[in-house]
Amino acid sequence: MSTTHFENFTEKFMINDLLIAETAYWNWSVRPLHCTLGSGVISLKRPAQSMSELTTEEGADYVMLVKIIETTLKSAFRAEKMNYIMLMMVDLQIHAHAIPRYSREIDFQGQVYKDLWWPKPPALDVPQLDKNTLVEIKNHLSSFQE
Repeated sequence: MSTTHFENFTEKFMINDLLIAETAYWNWSVRPLHCTLGSGVISLKRPAQSMSELTTEEGADYVMLVKIIETTLKSAFRAEKMNYIMLMMVDLQIHAHAIPRYSREIDFQGQVYKDLWWPKPPALDVPQLDKNTLVEIKNHLSSFQE
């Protein structure tokens, strides 16, 4: 994967602006196209296209980050289930969409969020939230980090 593709991915998903937490090898950021409240992107910090390119250390570190994500989303919004979707059809960089799932409506900052697809698979192609709202979600989730 070229550095340009990696930079384009980082810019498209606003990784630097919406970063919630990071480990040695992975970033967790708010997903701009927000399926459910707290939807995020888990992305490898180096250019790579295929899961088979991961090192053993990167694989173990991914599991560590998933534990952080699940703990944070349960504490912040009482997420009931998690969906992890890894398609990489358009965006070739190794990444997964971390989608918390809710059977109930959630009021956050005066806005009501509903998981319209519960209990079916989530739709990923949803409208993008405005940047201020995305940053508010990022700040809220970041506040649960140690």
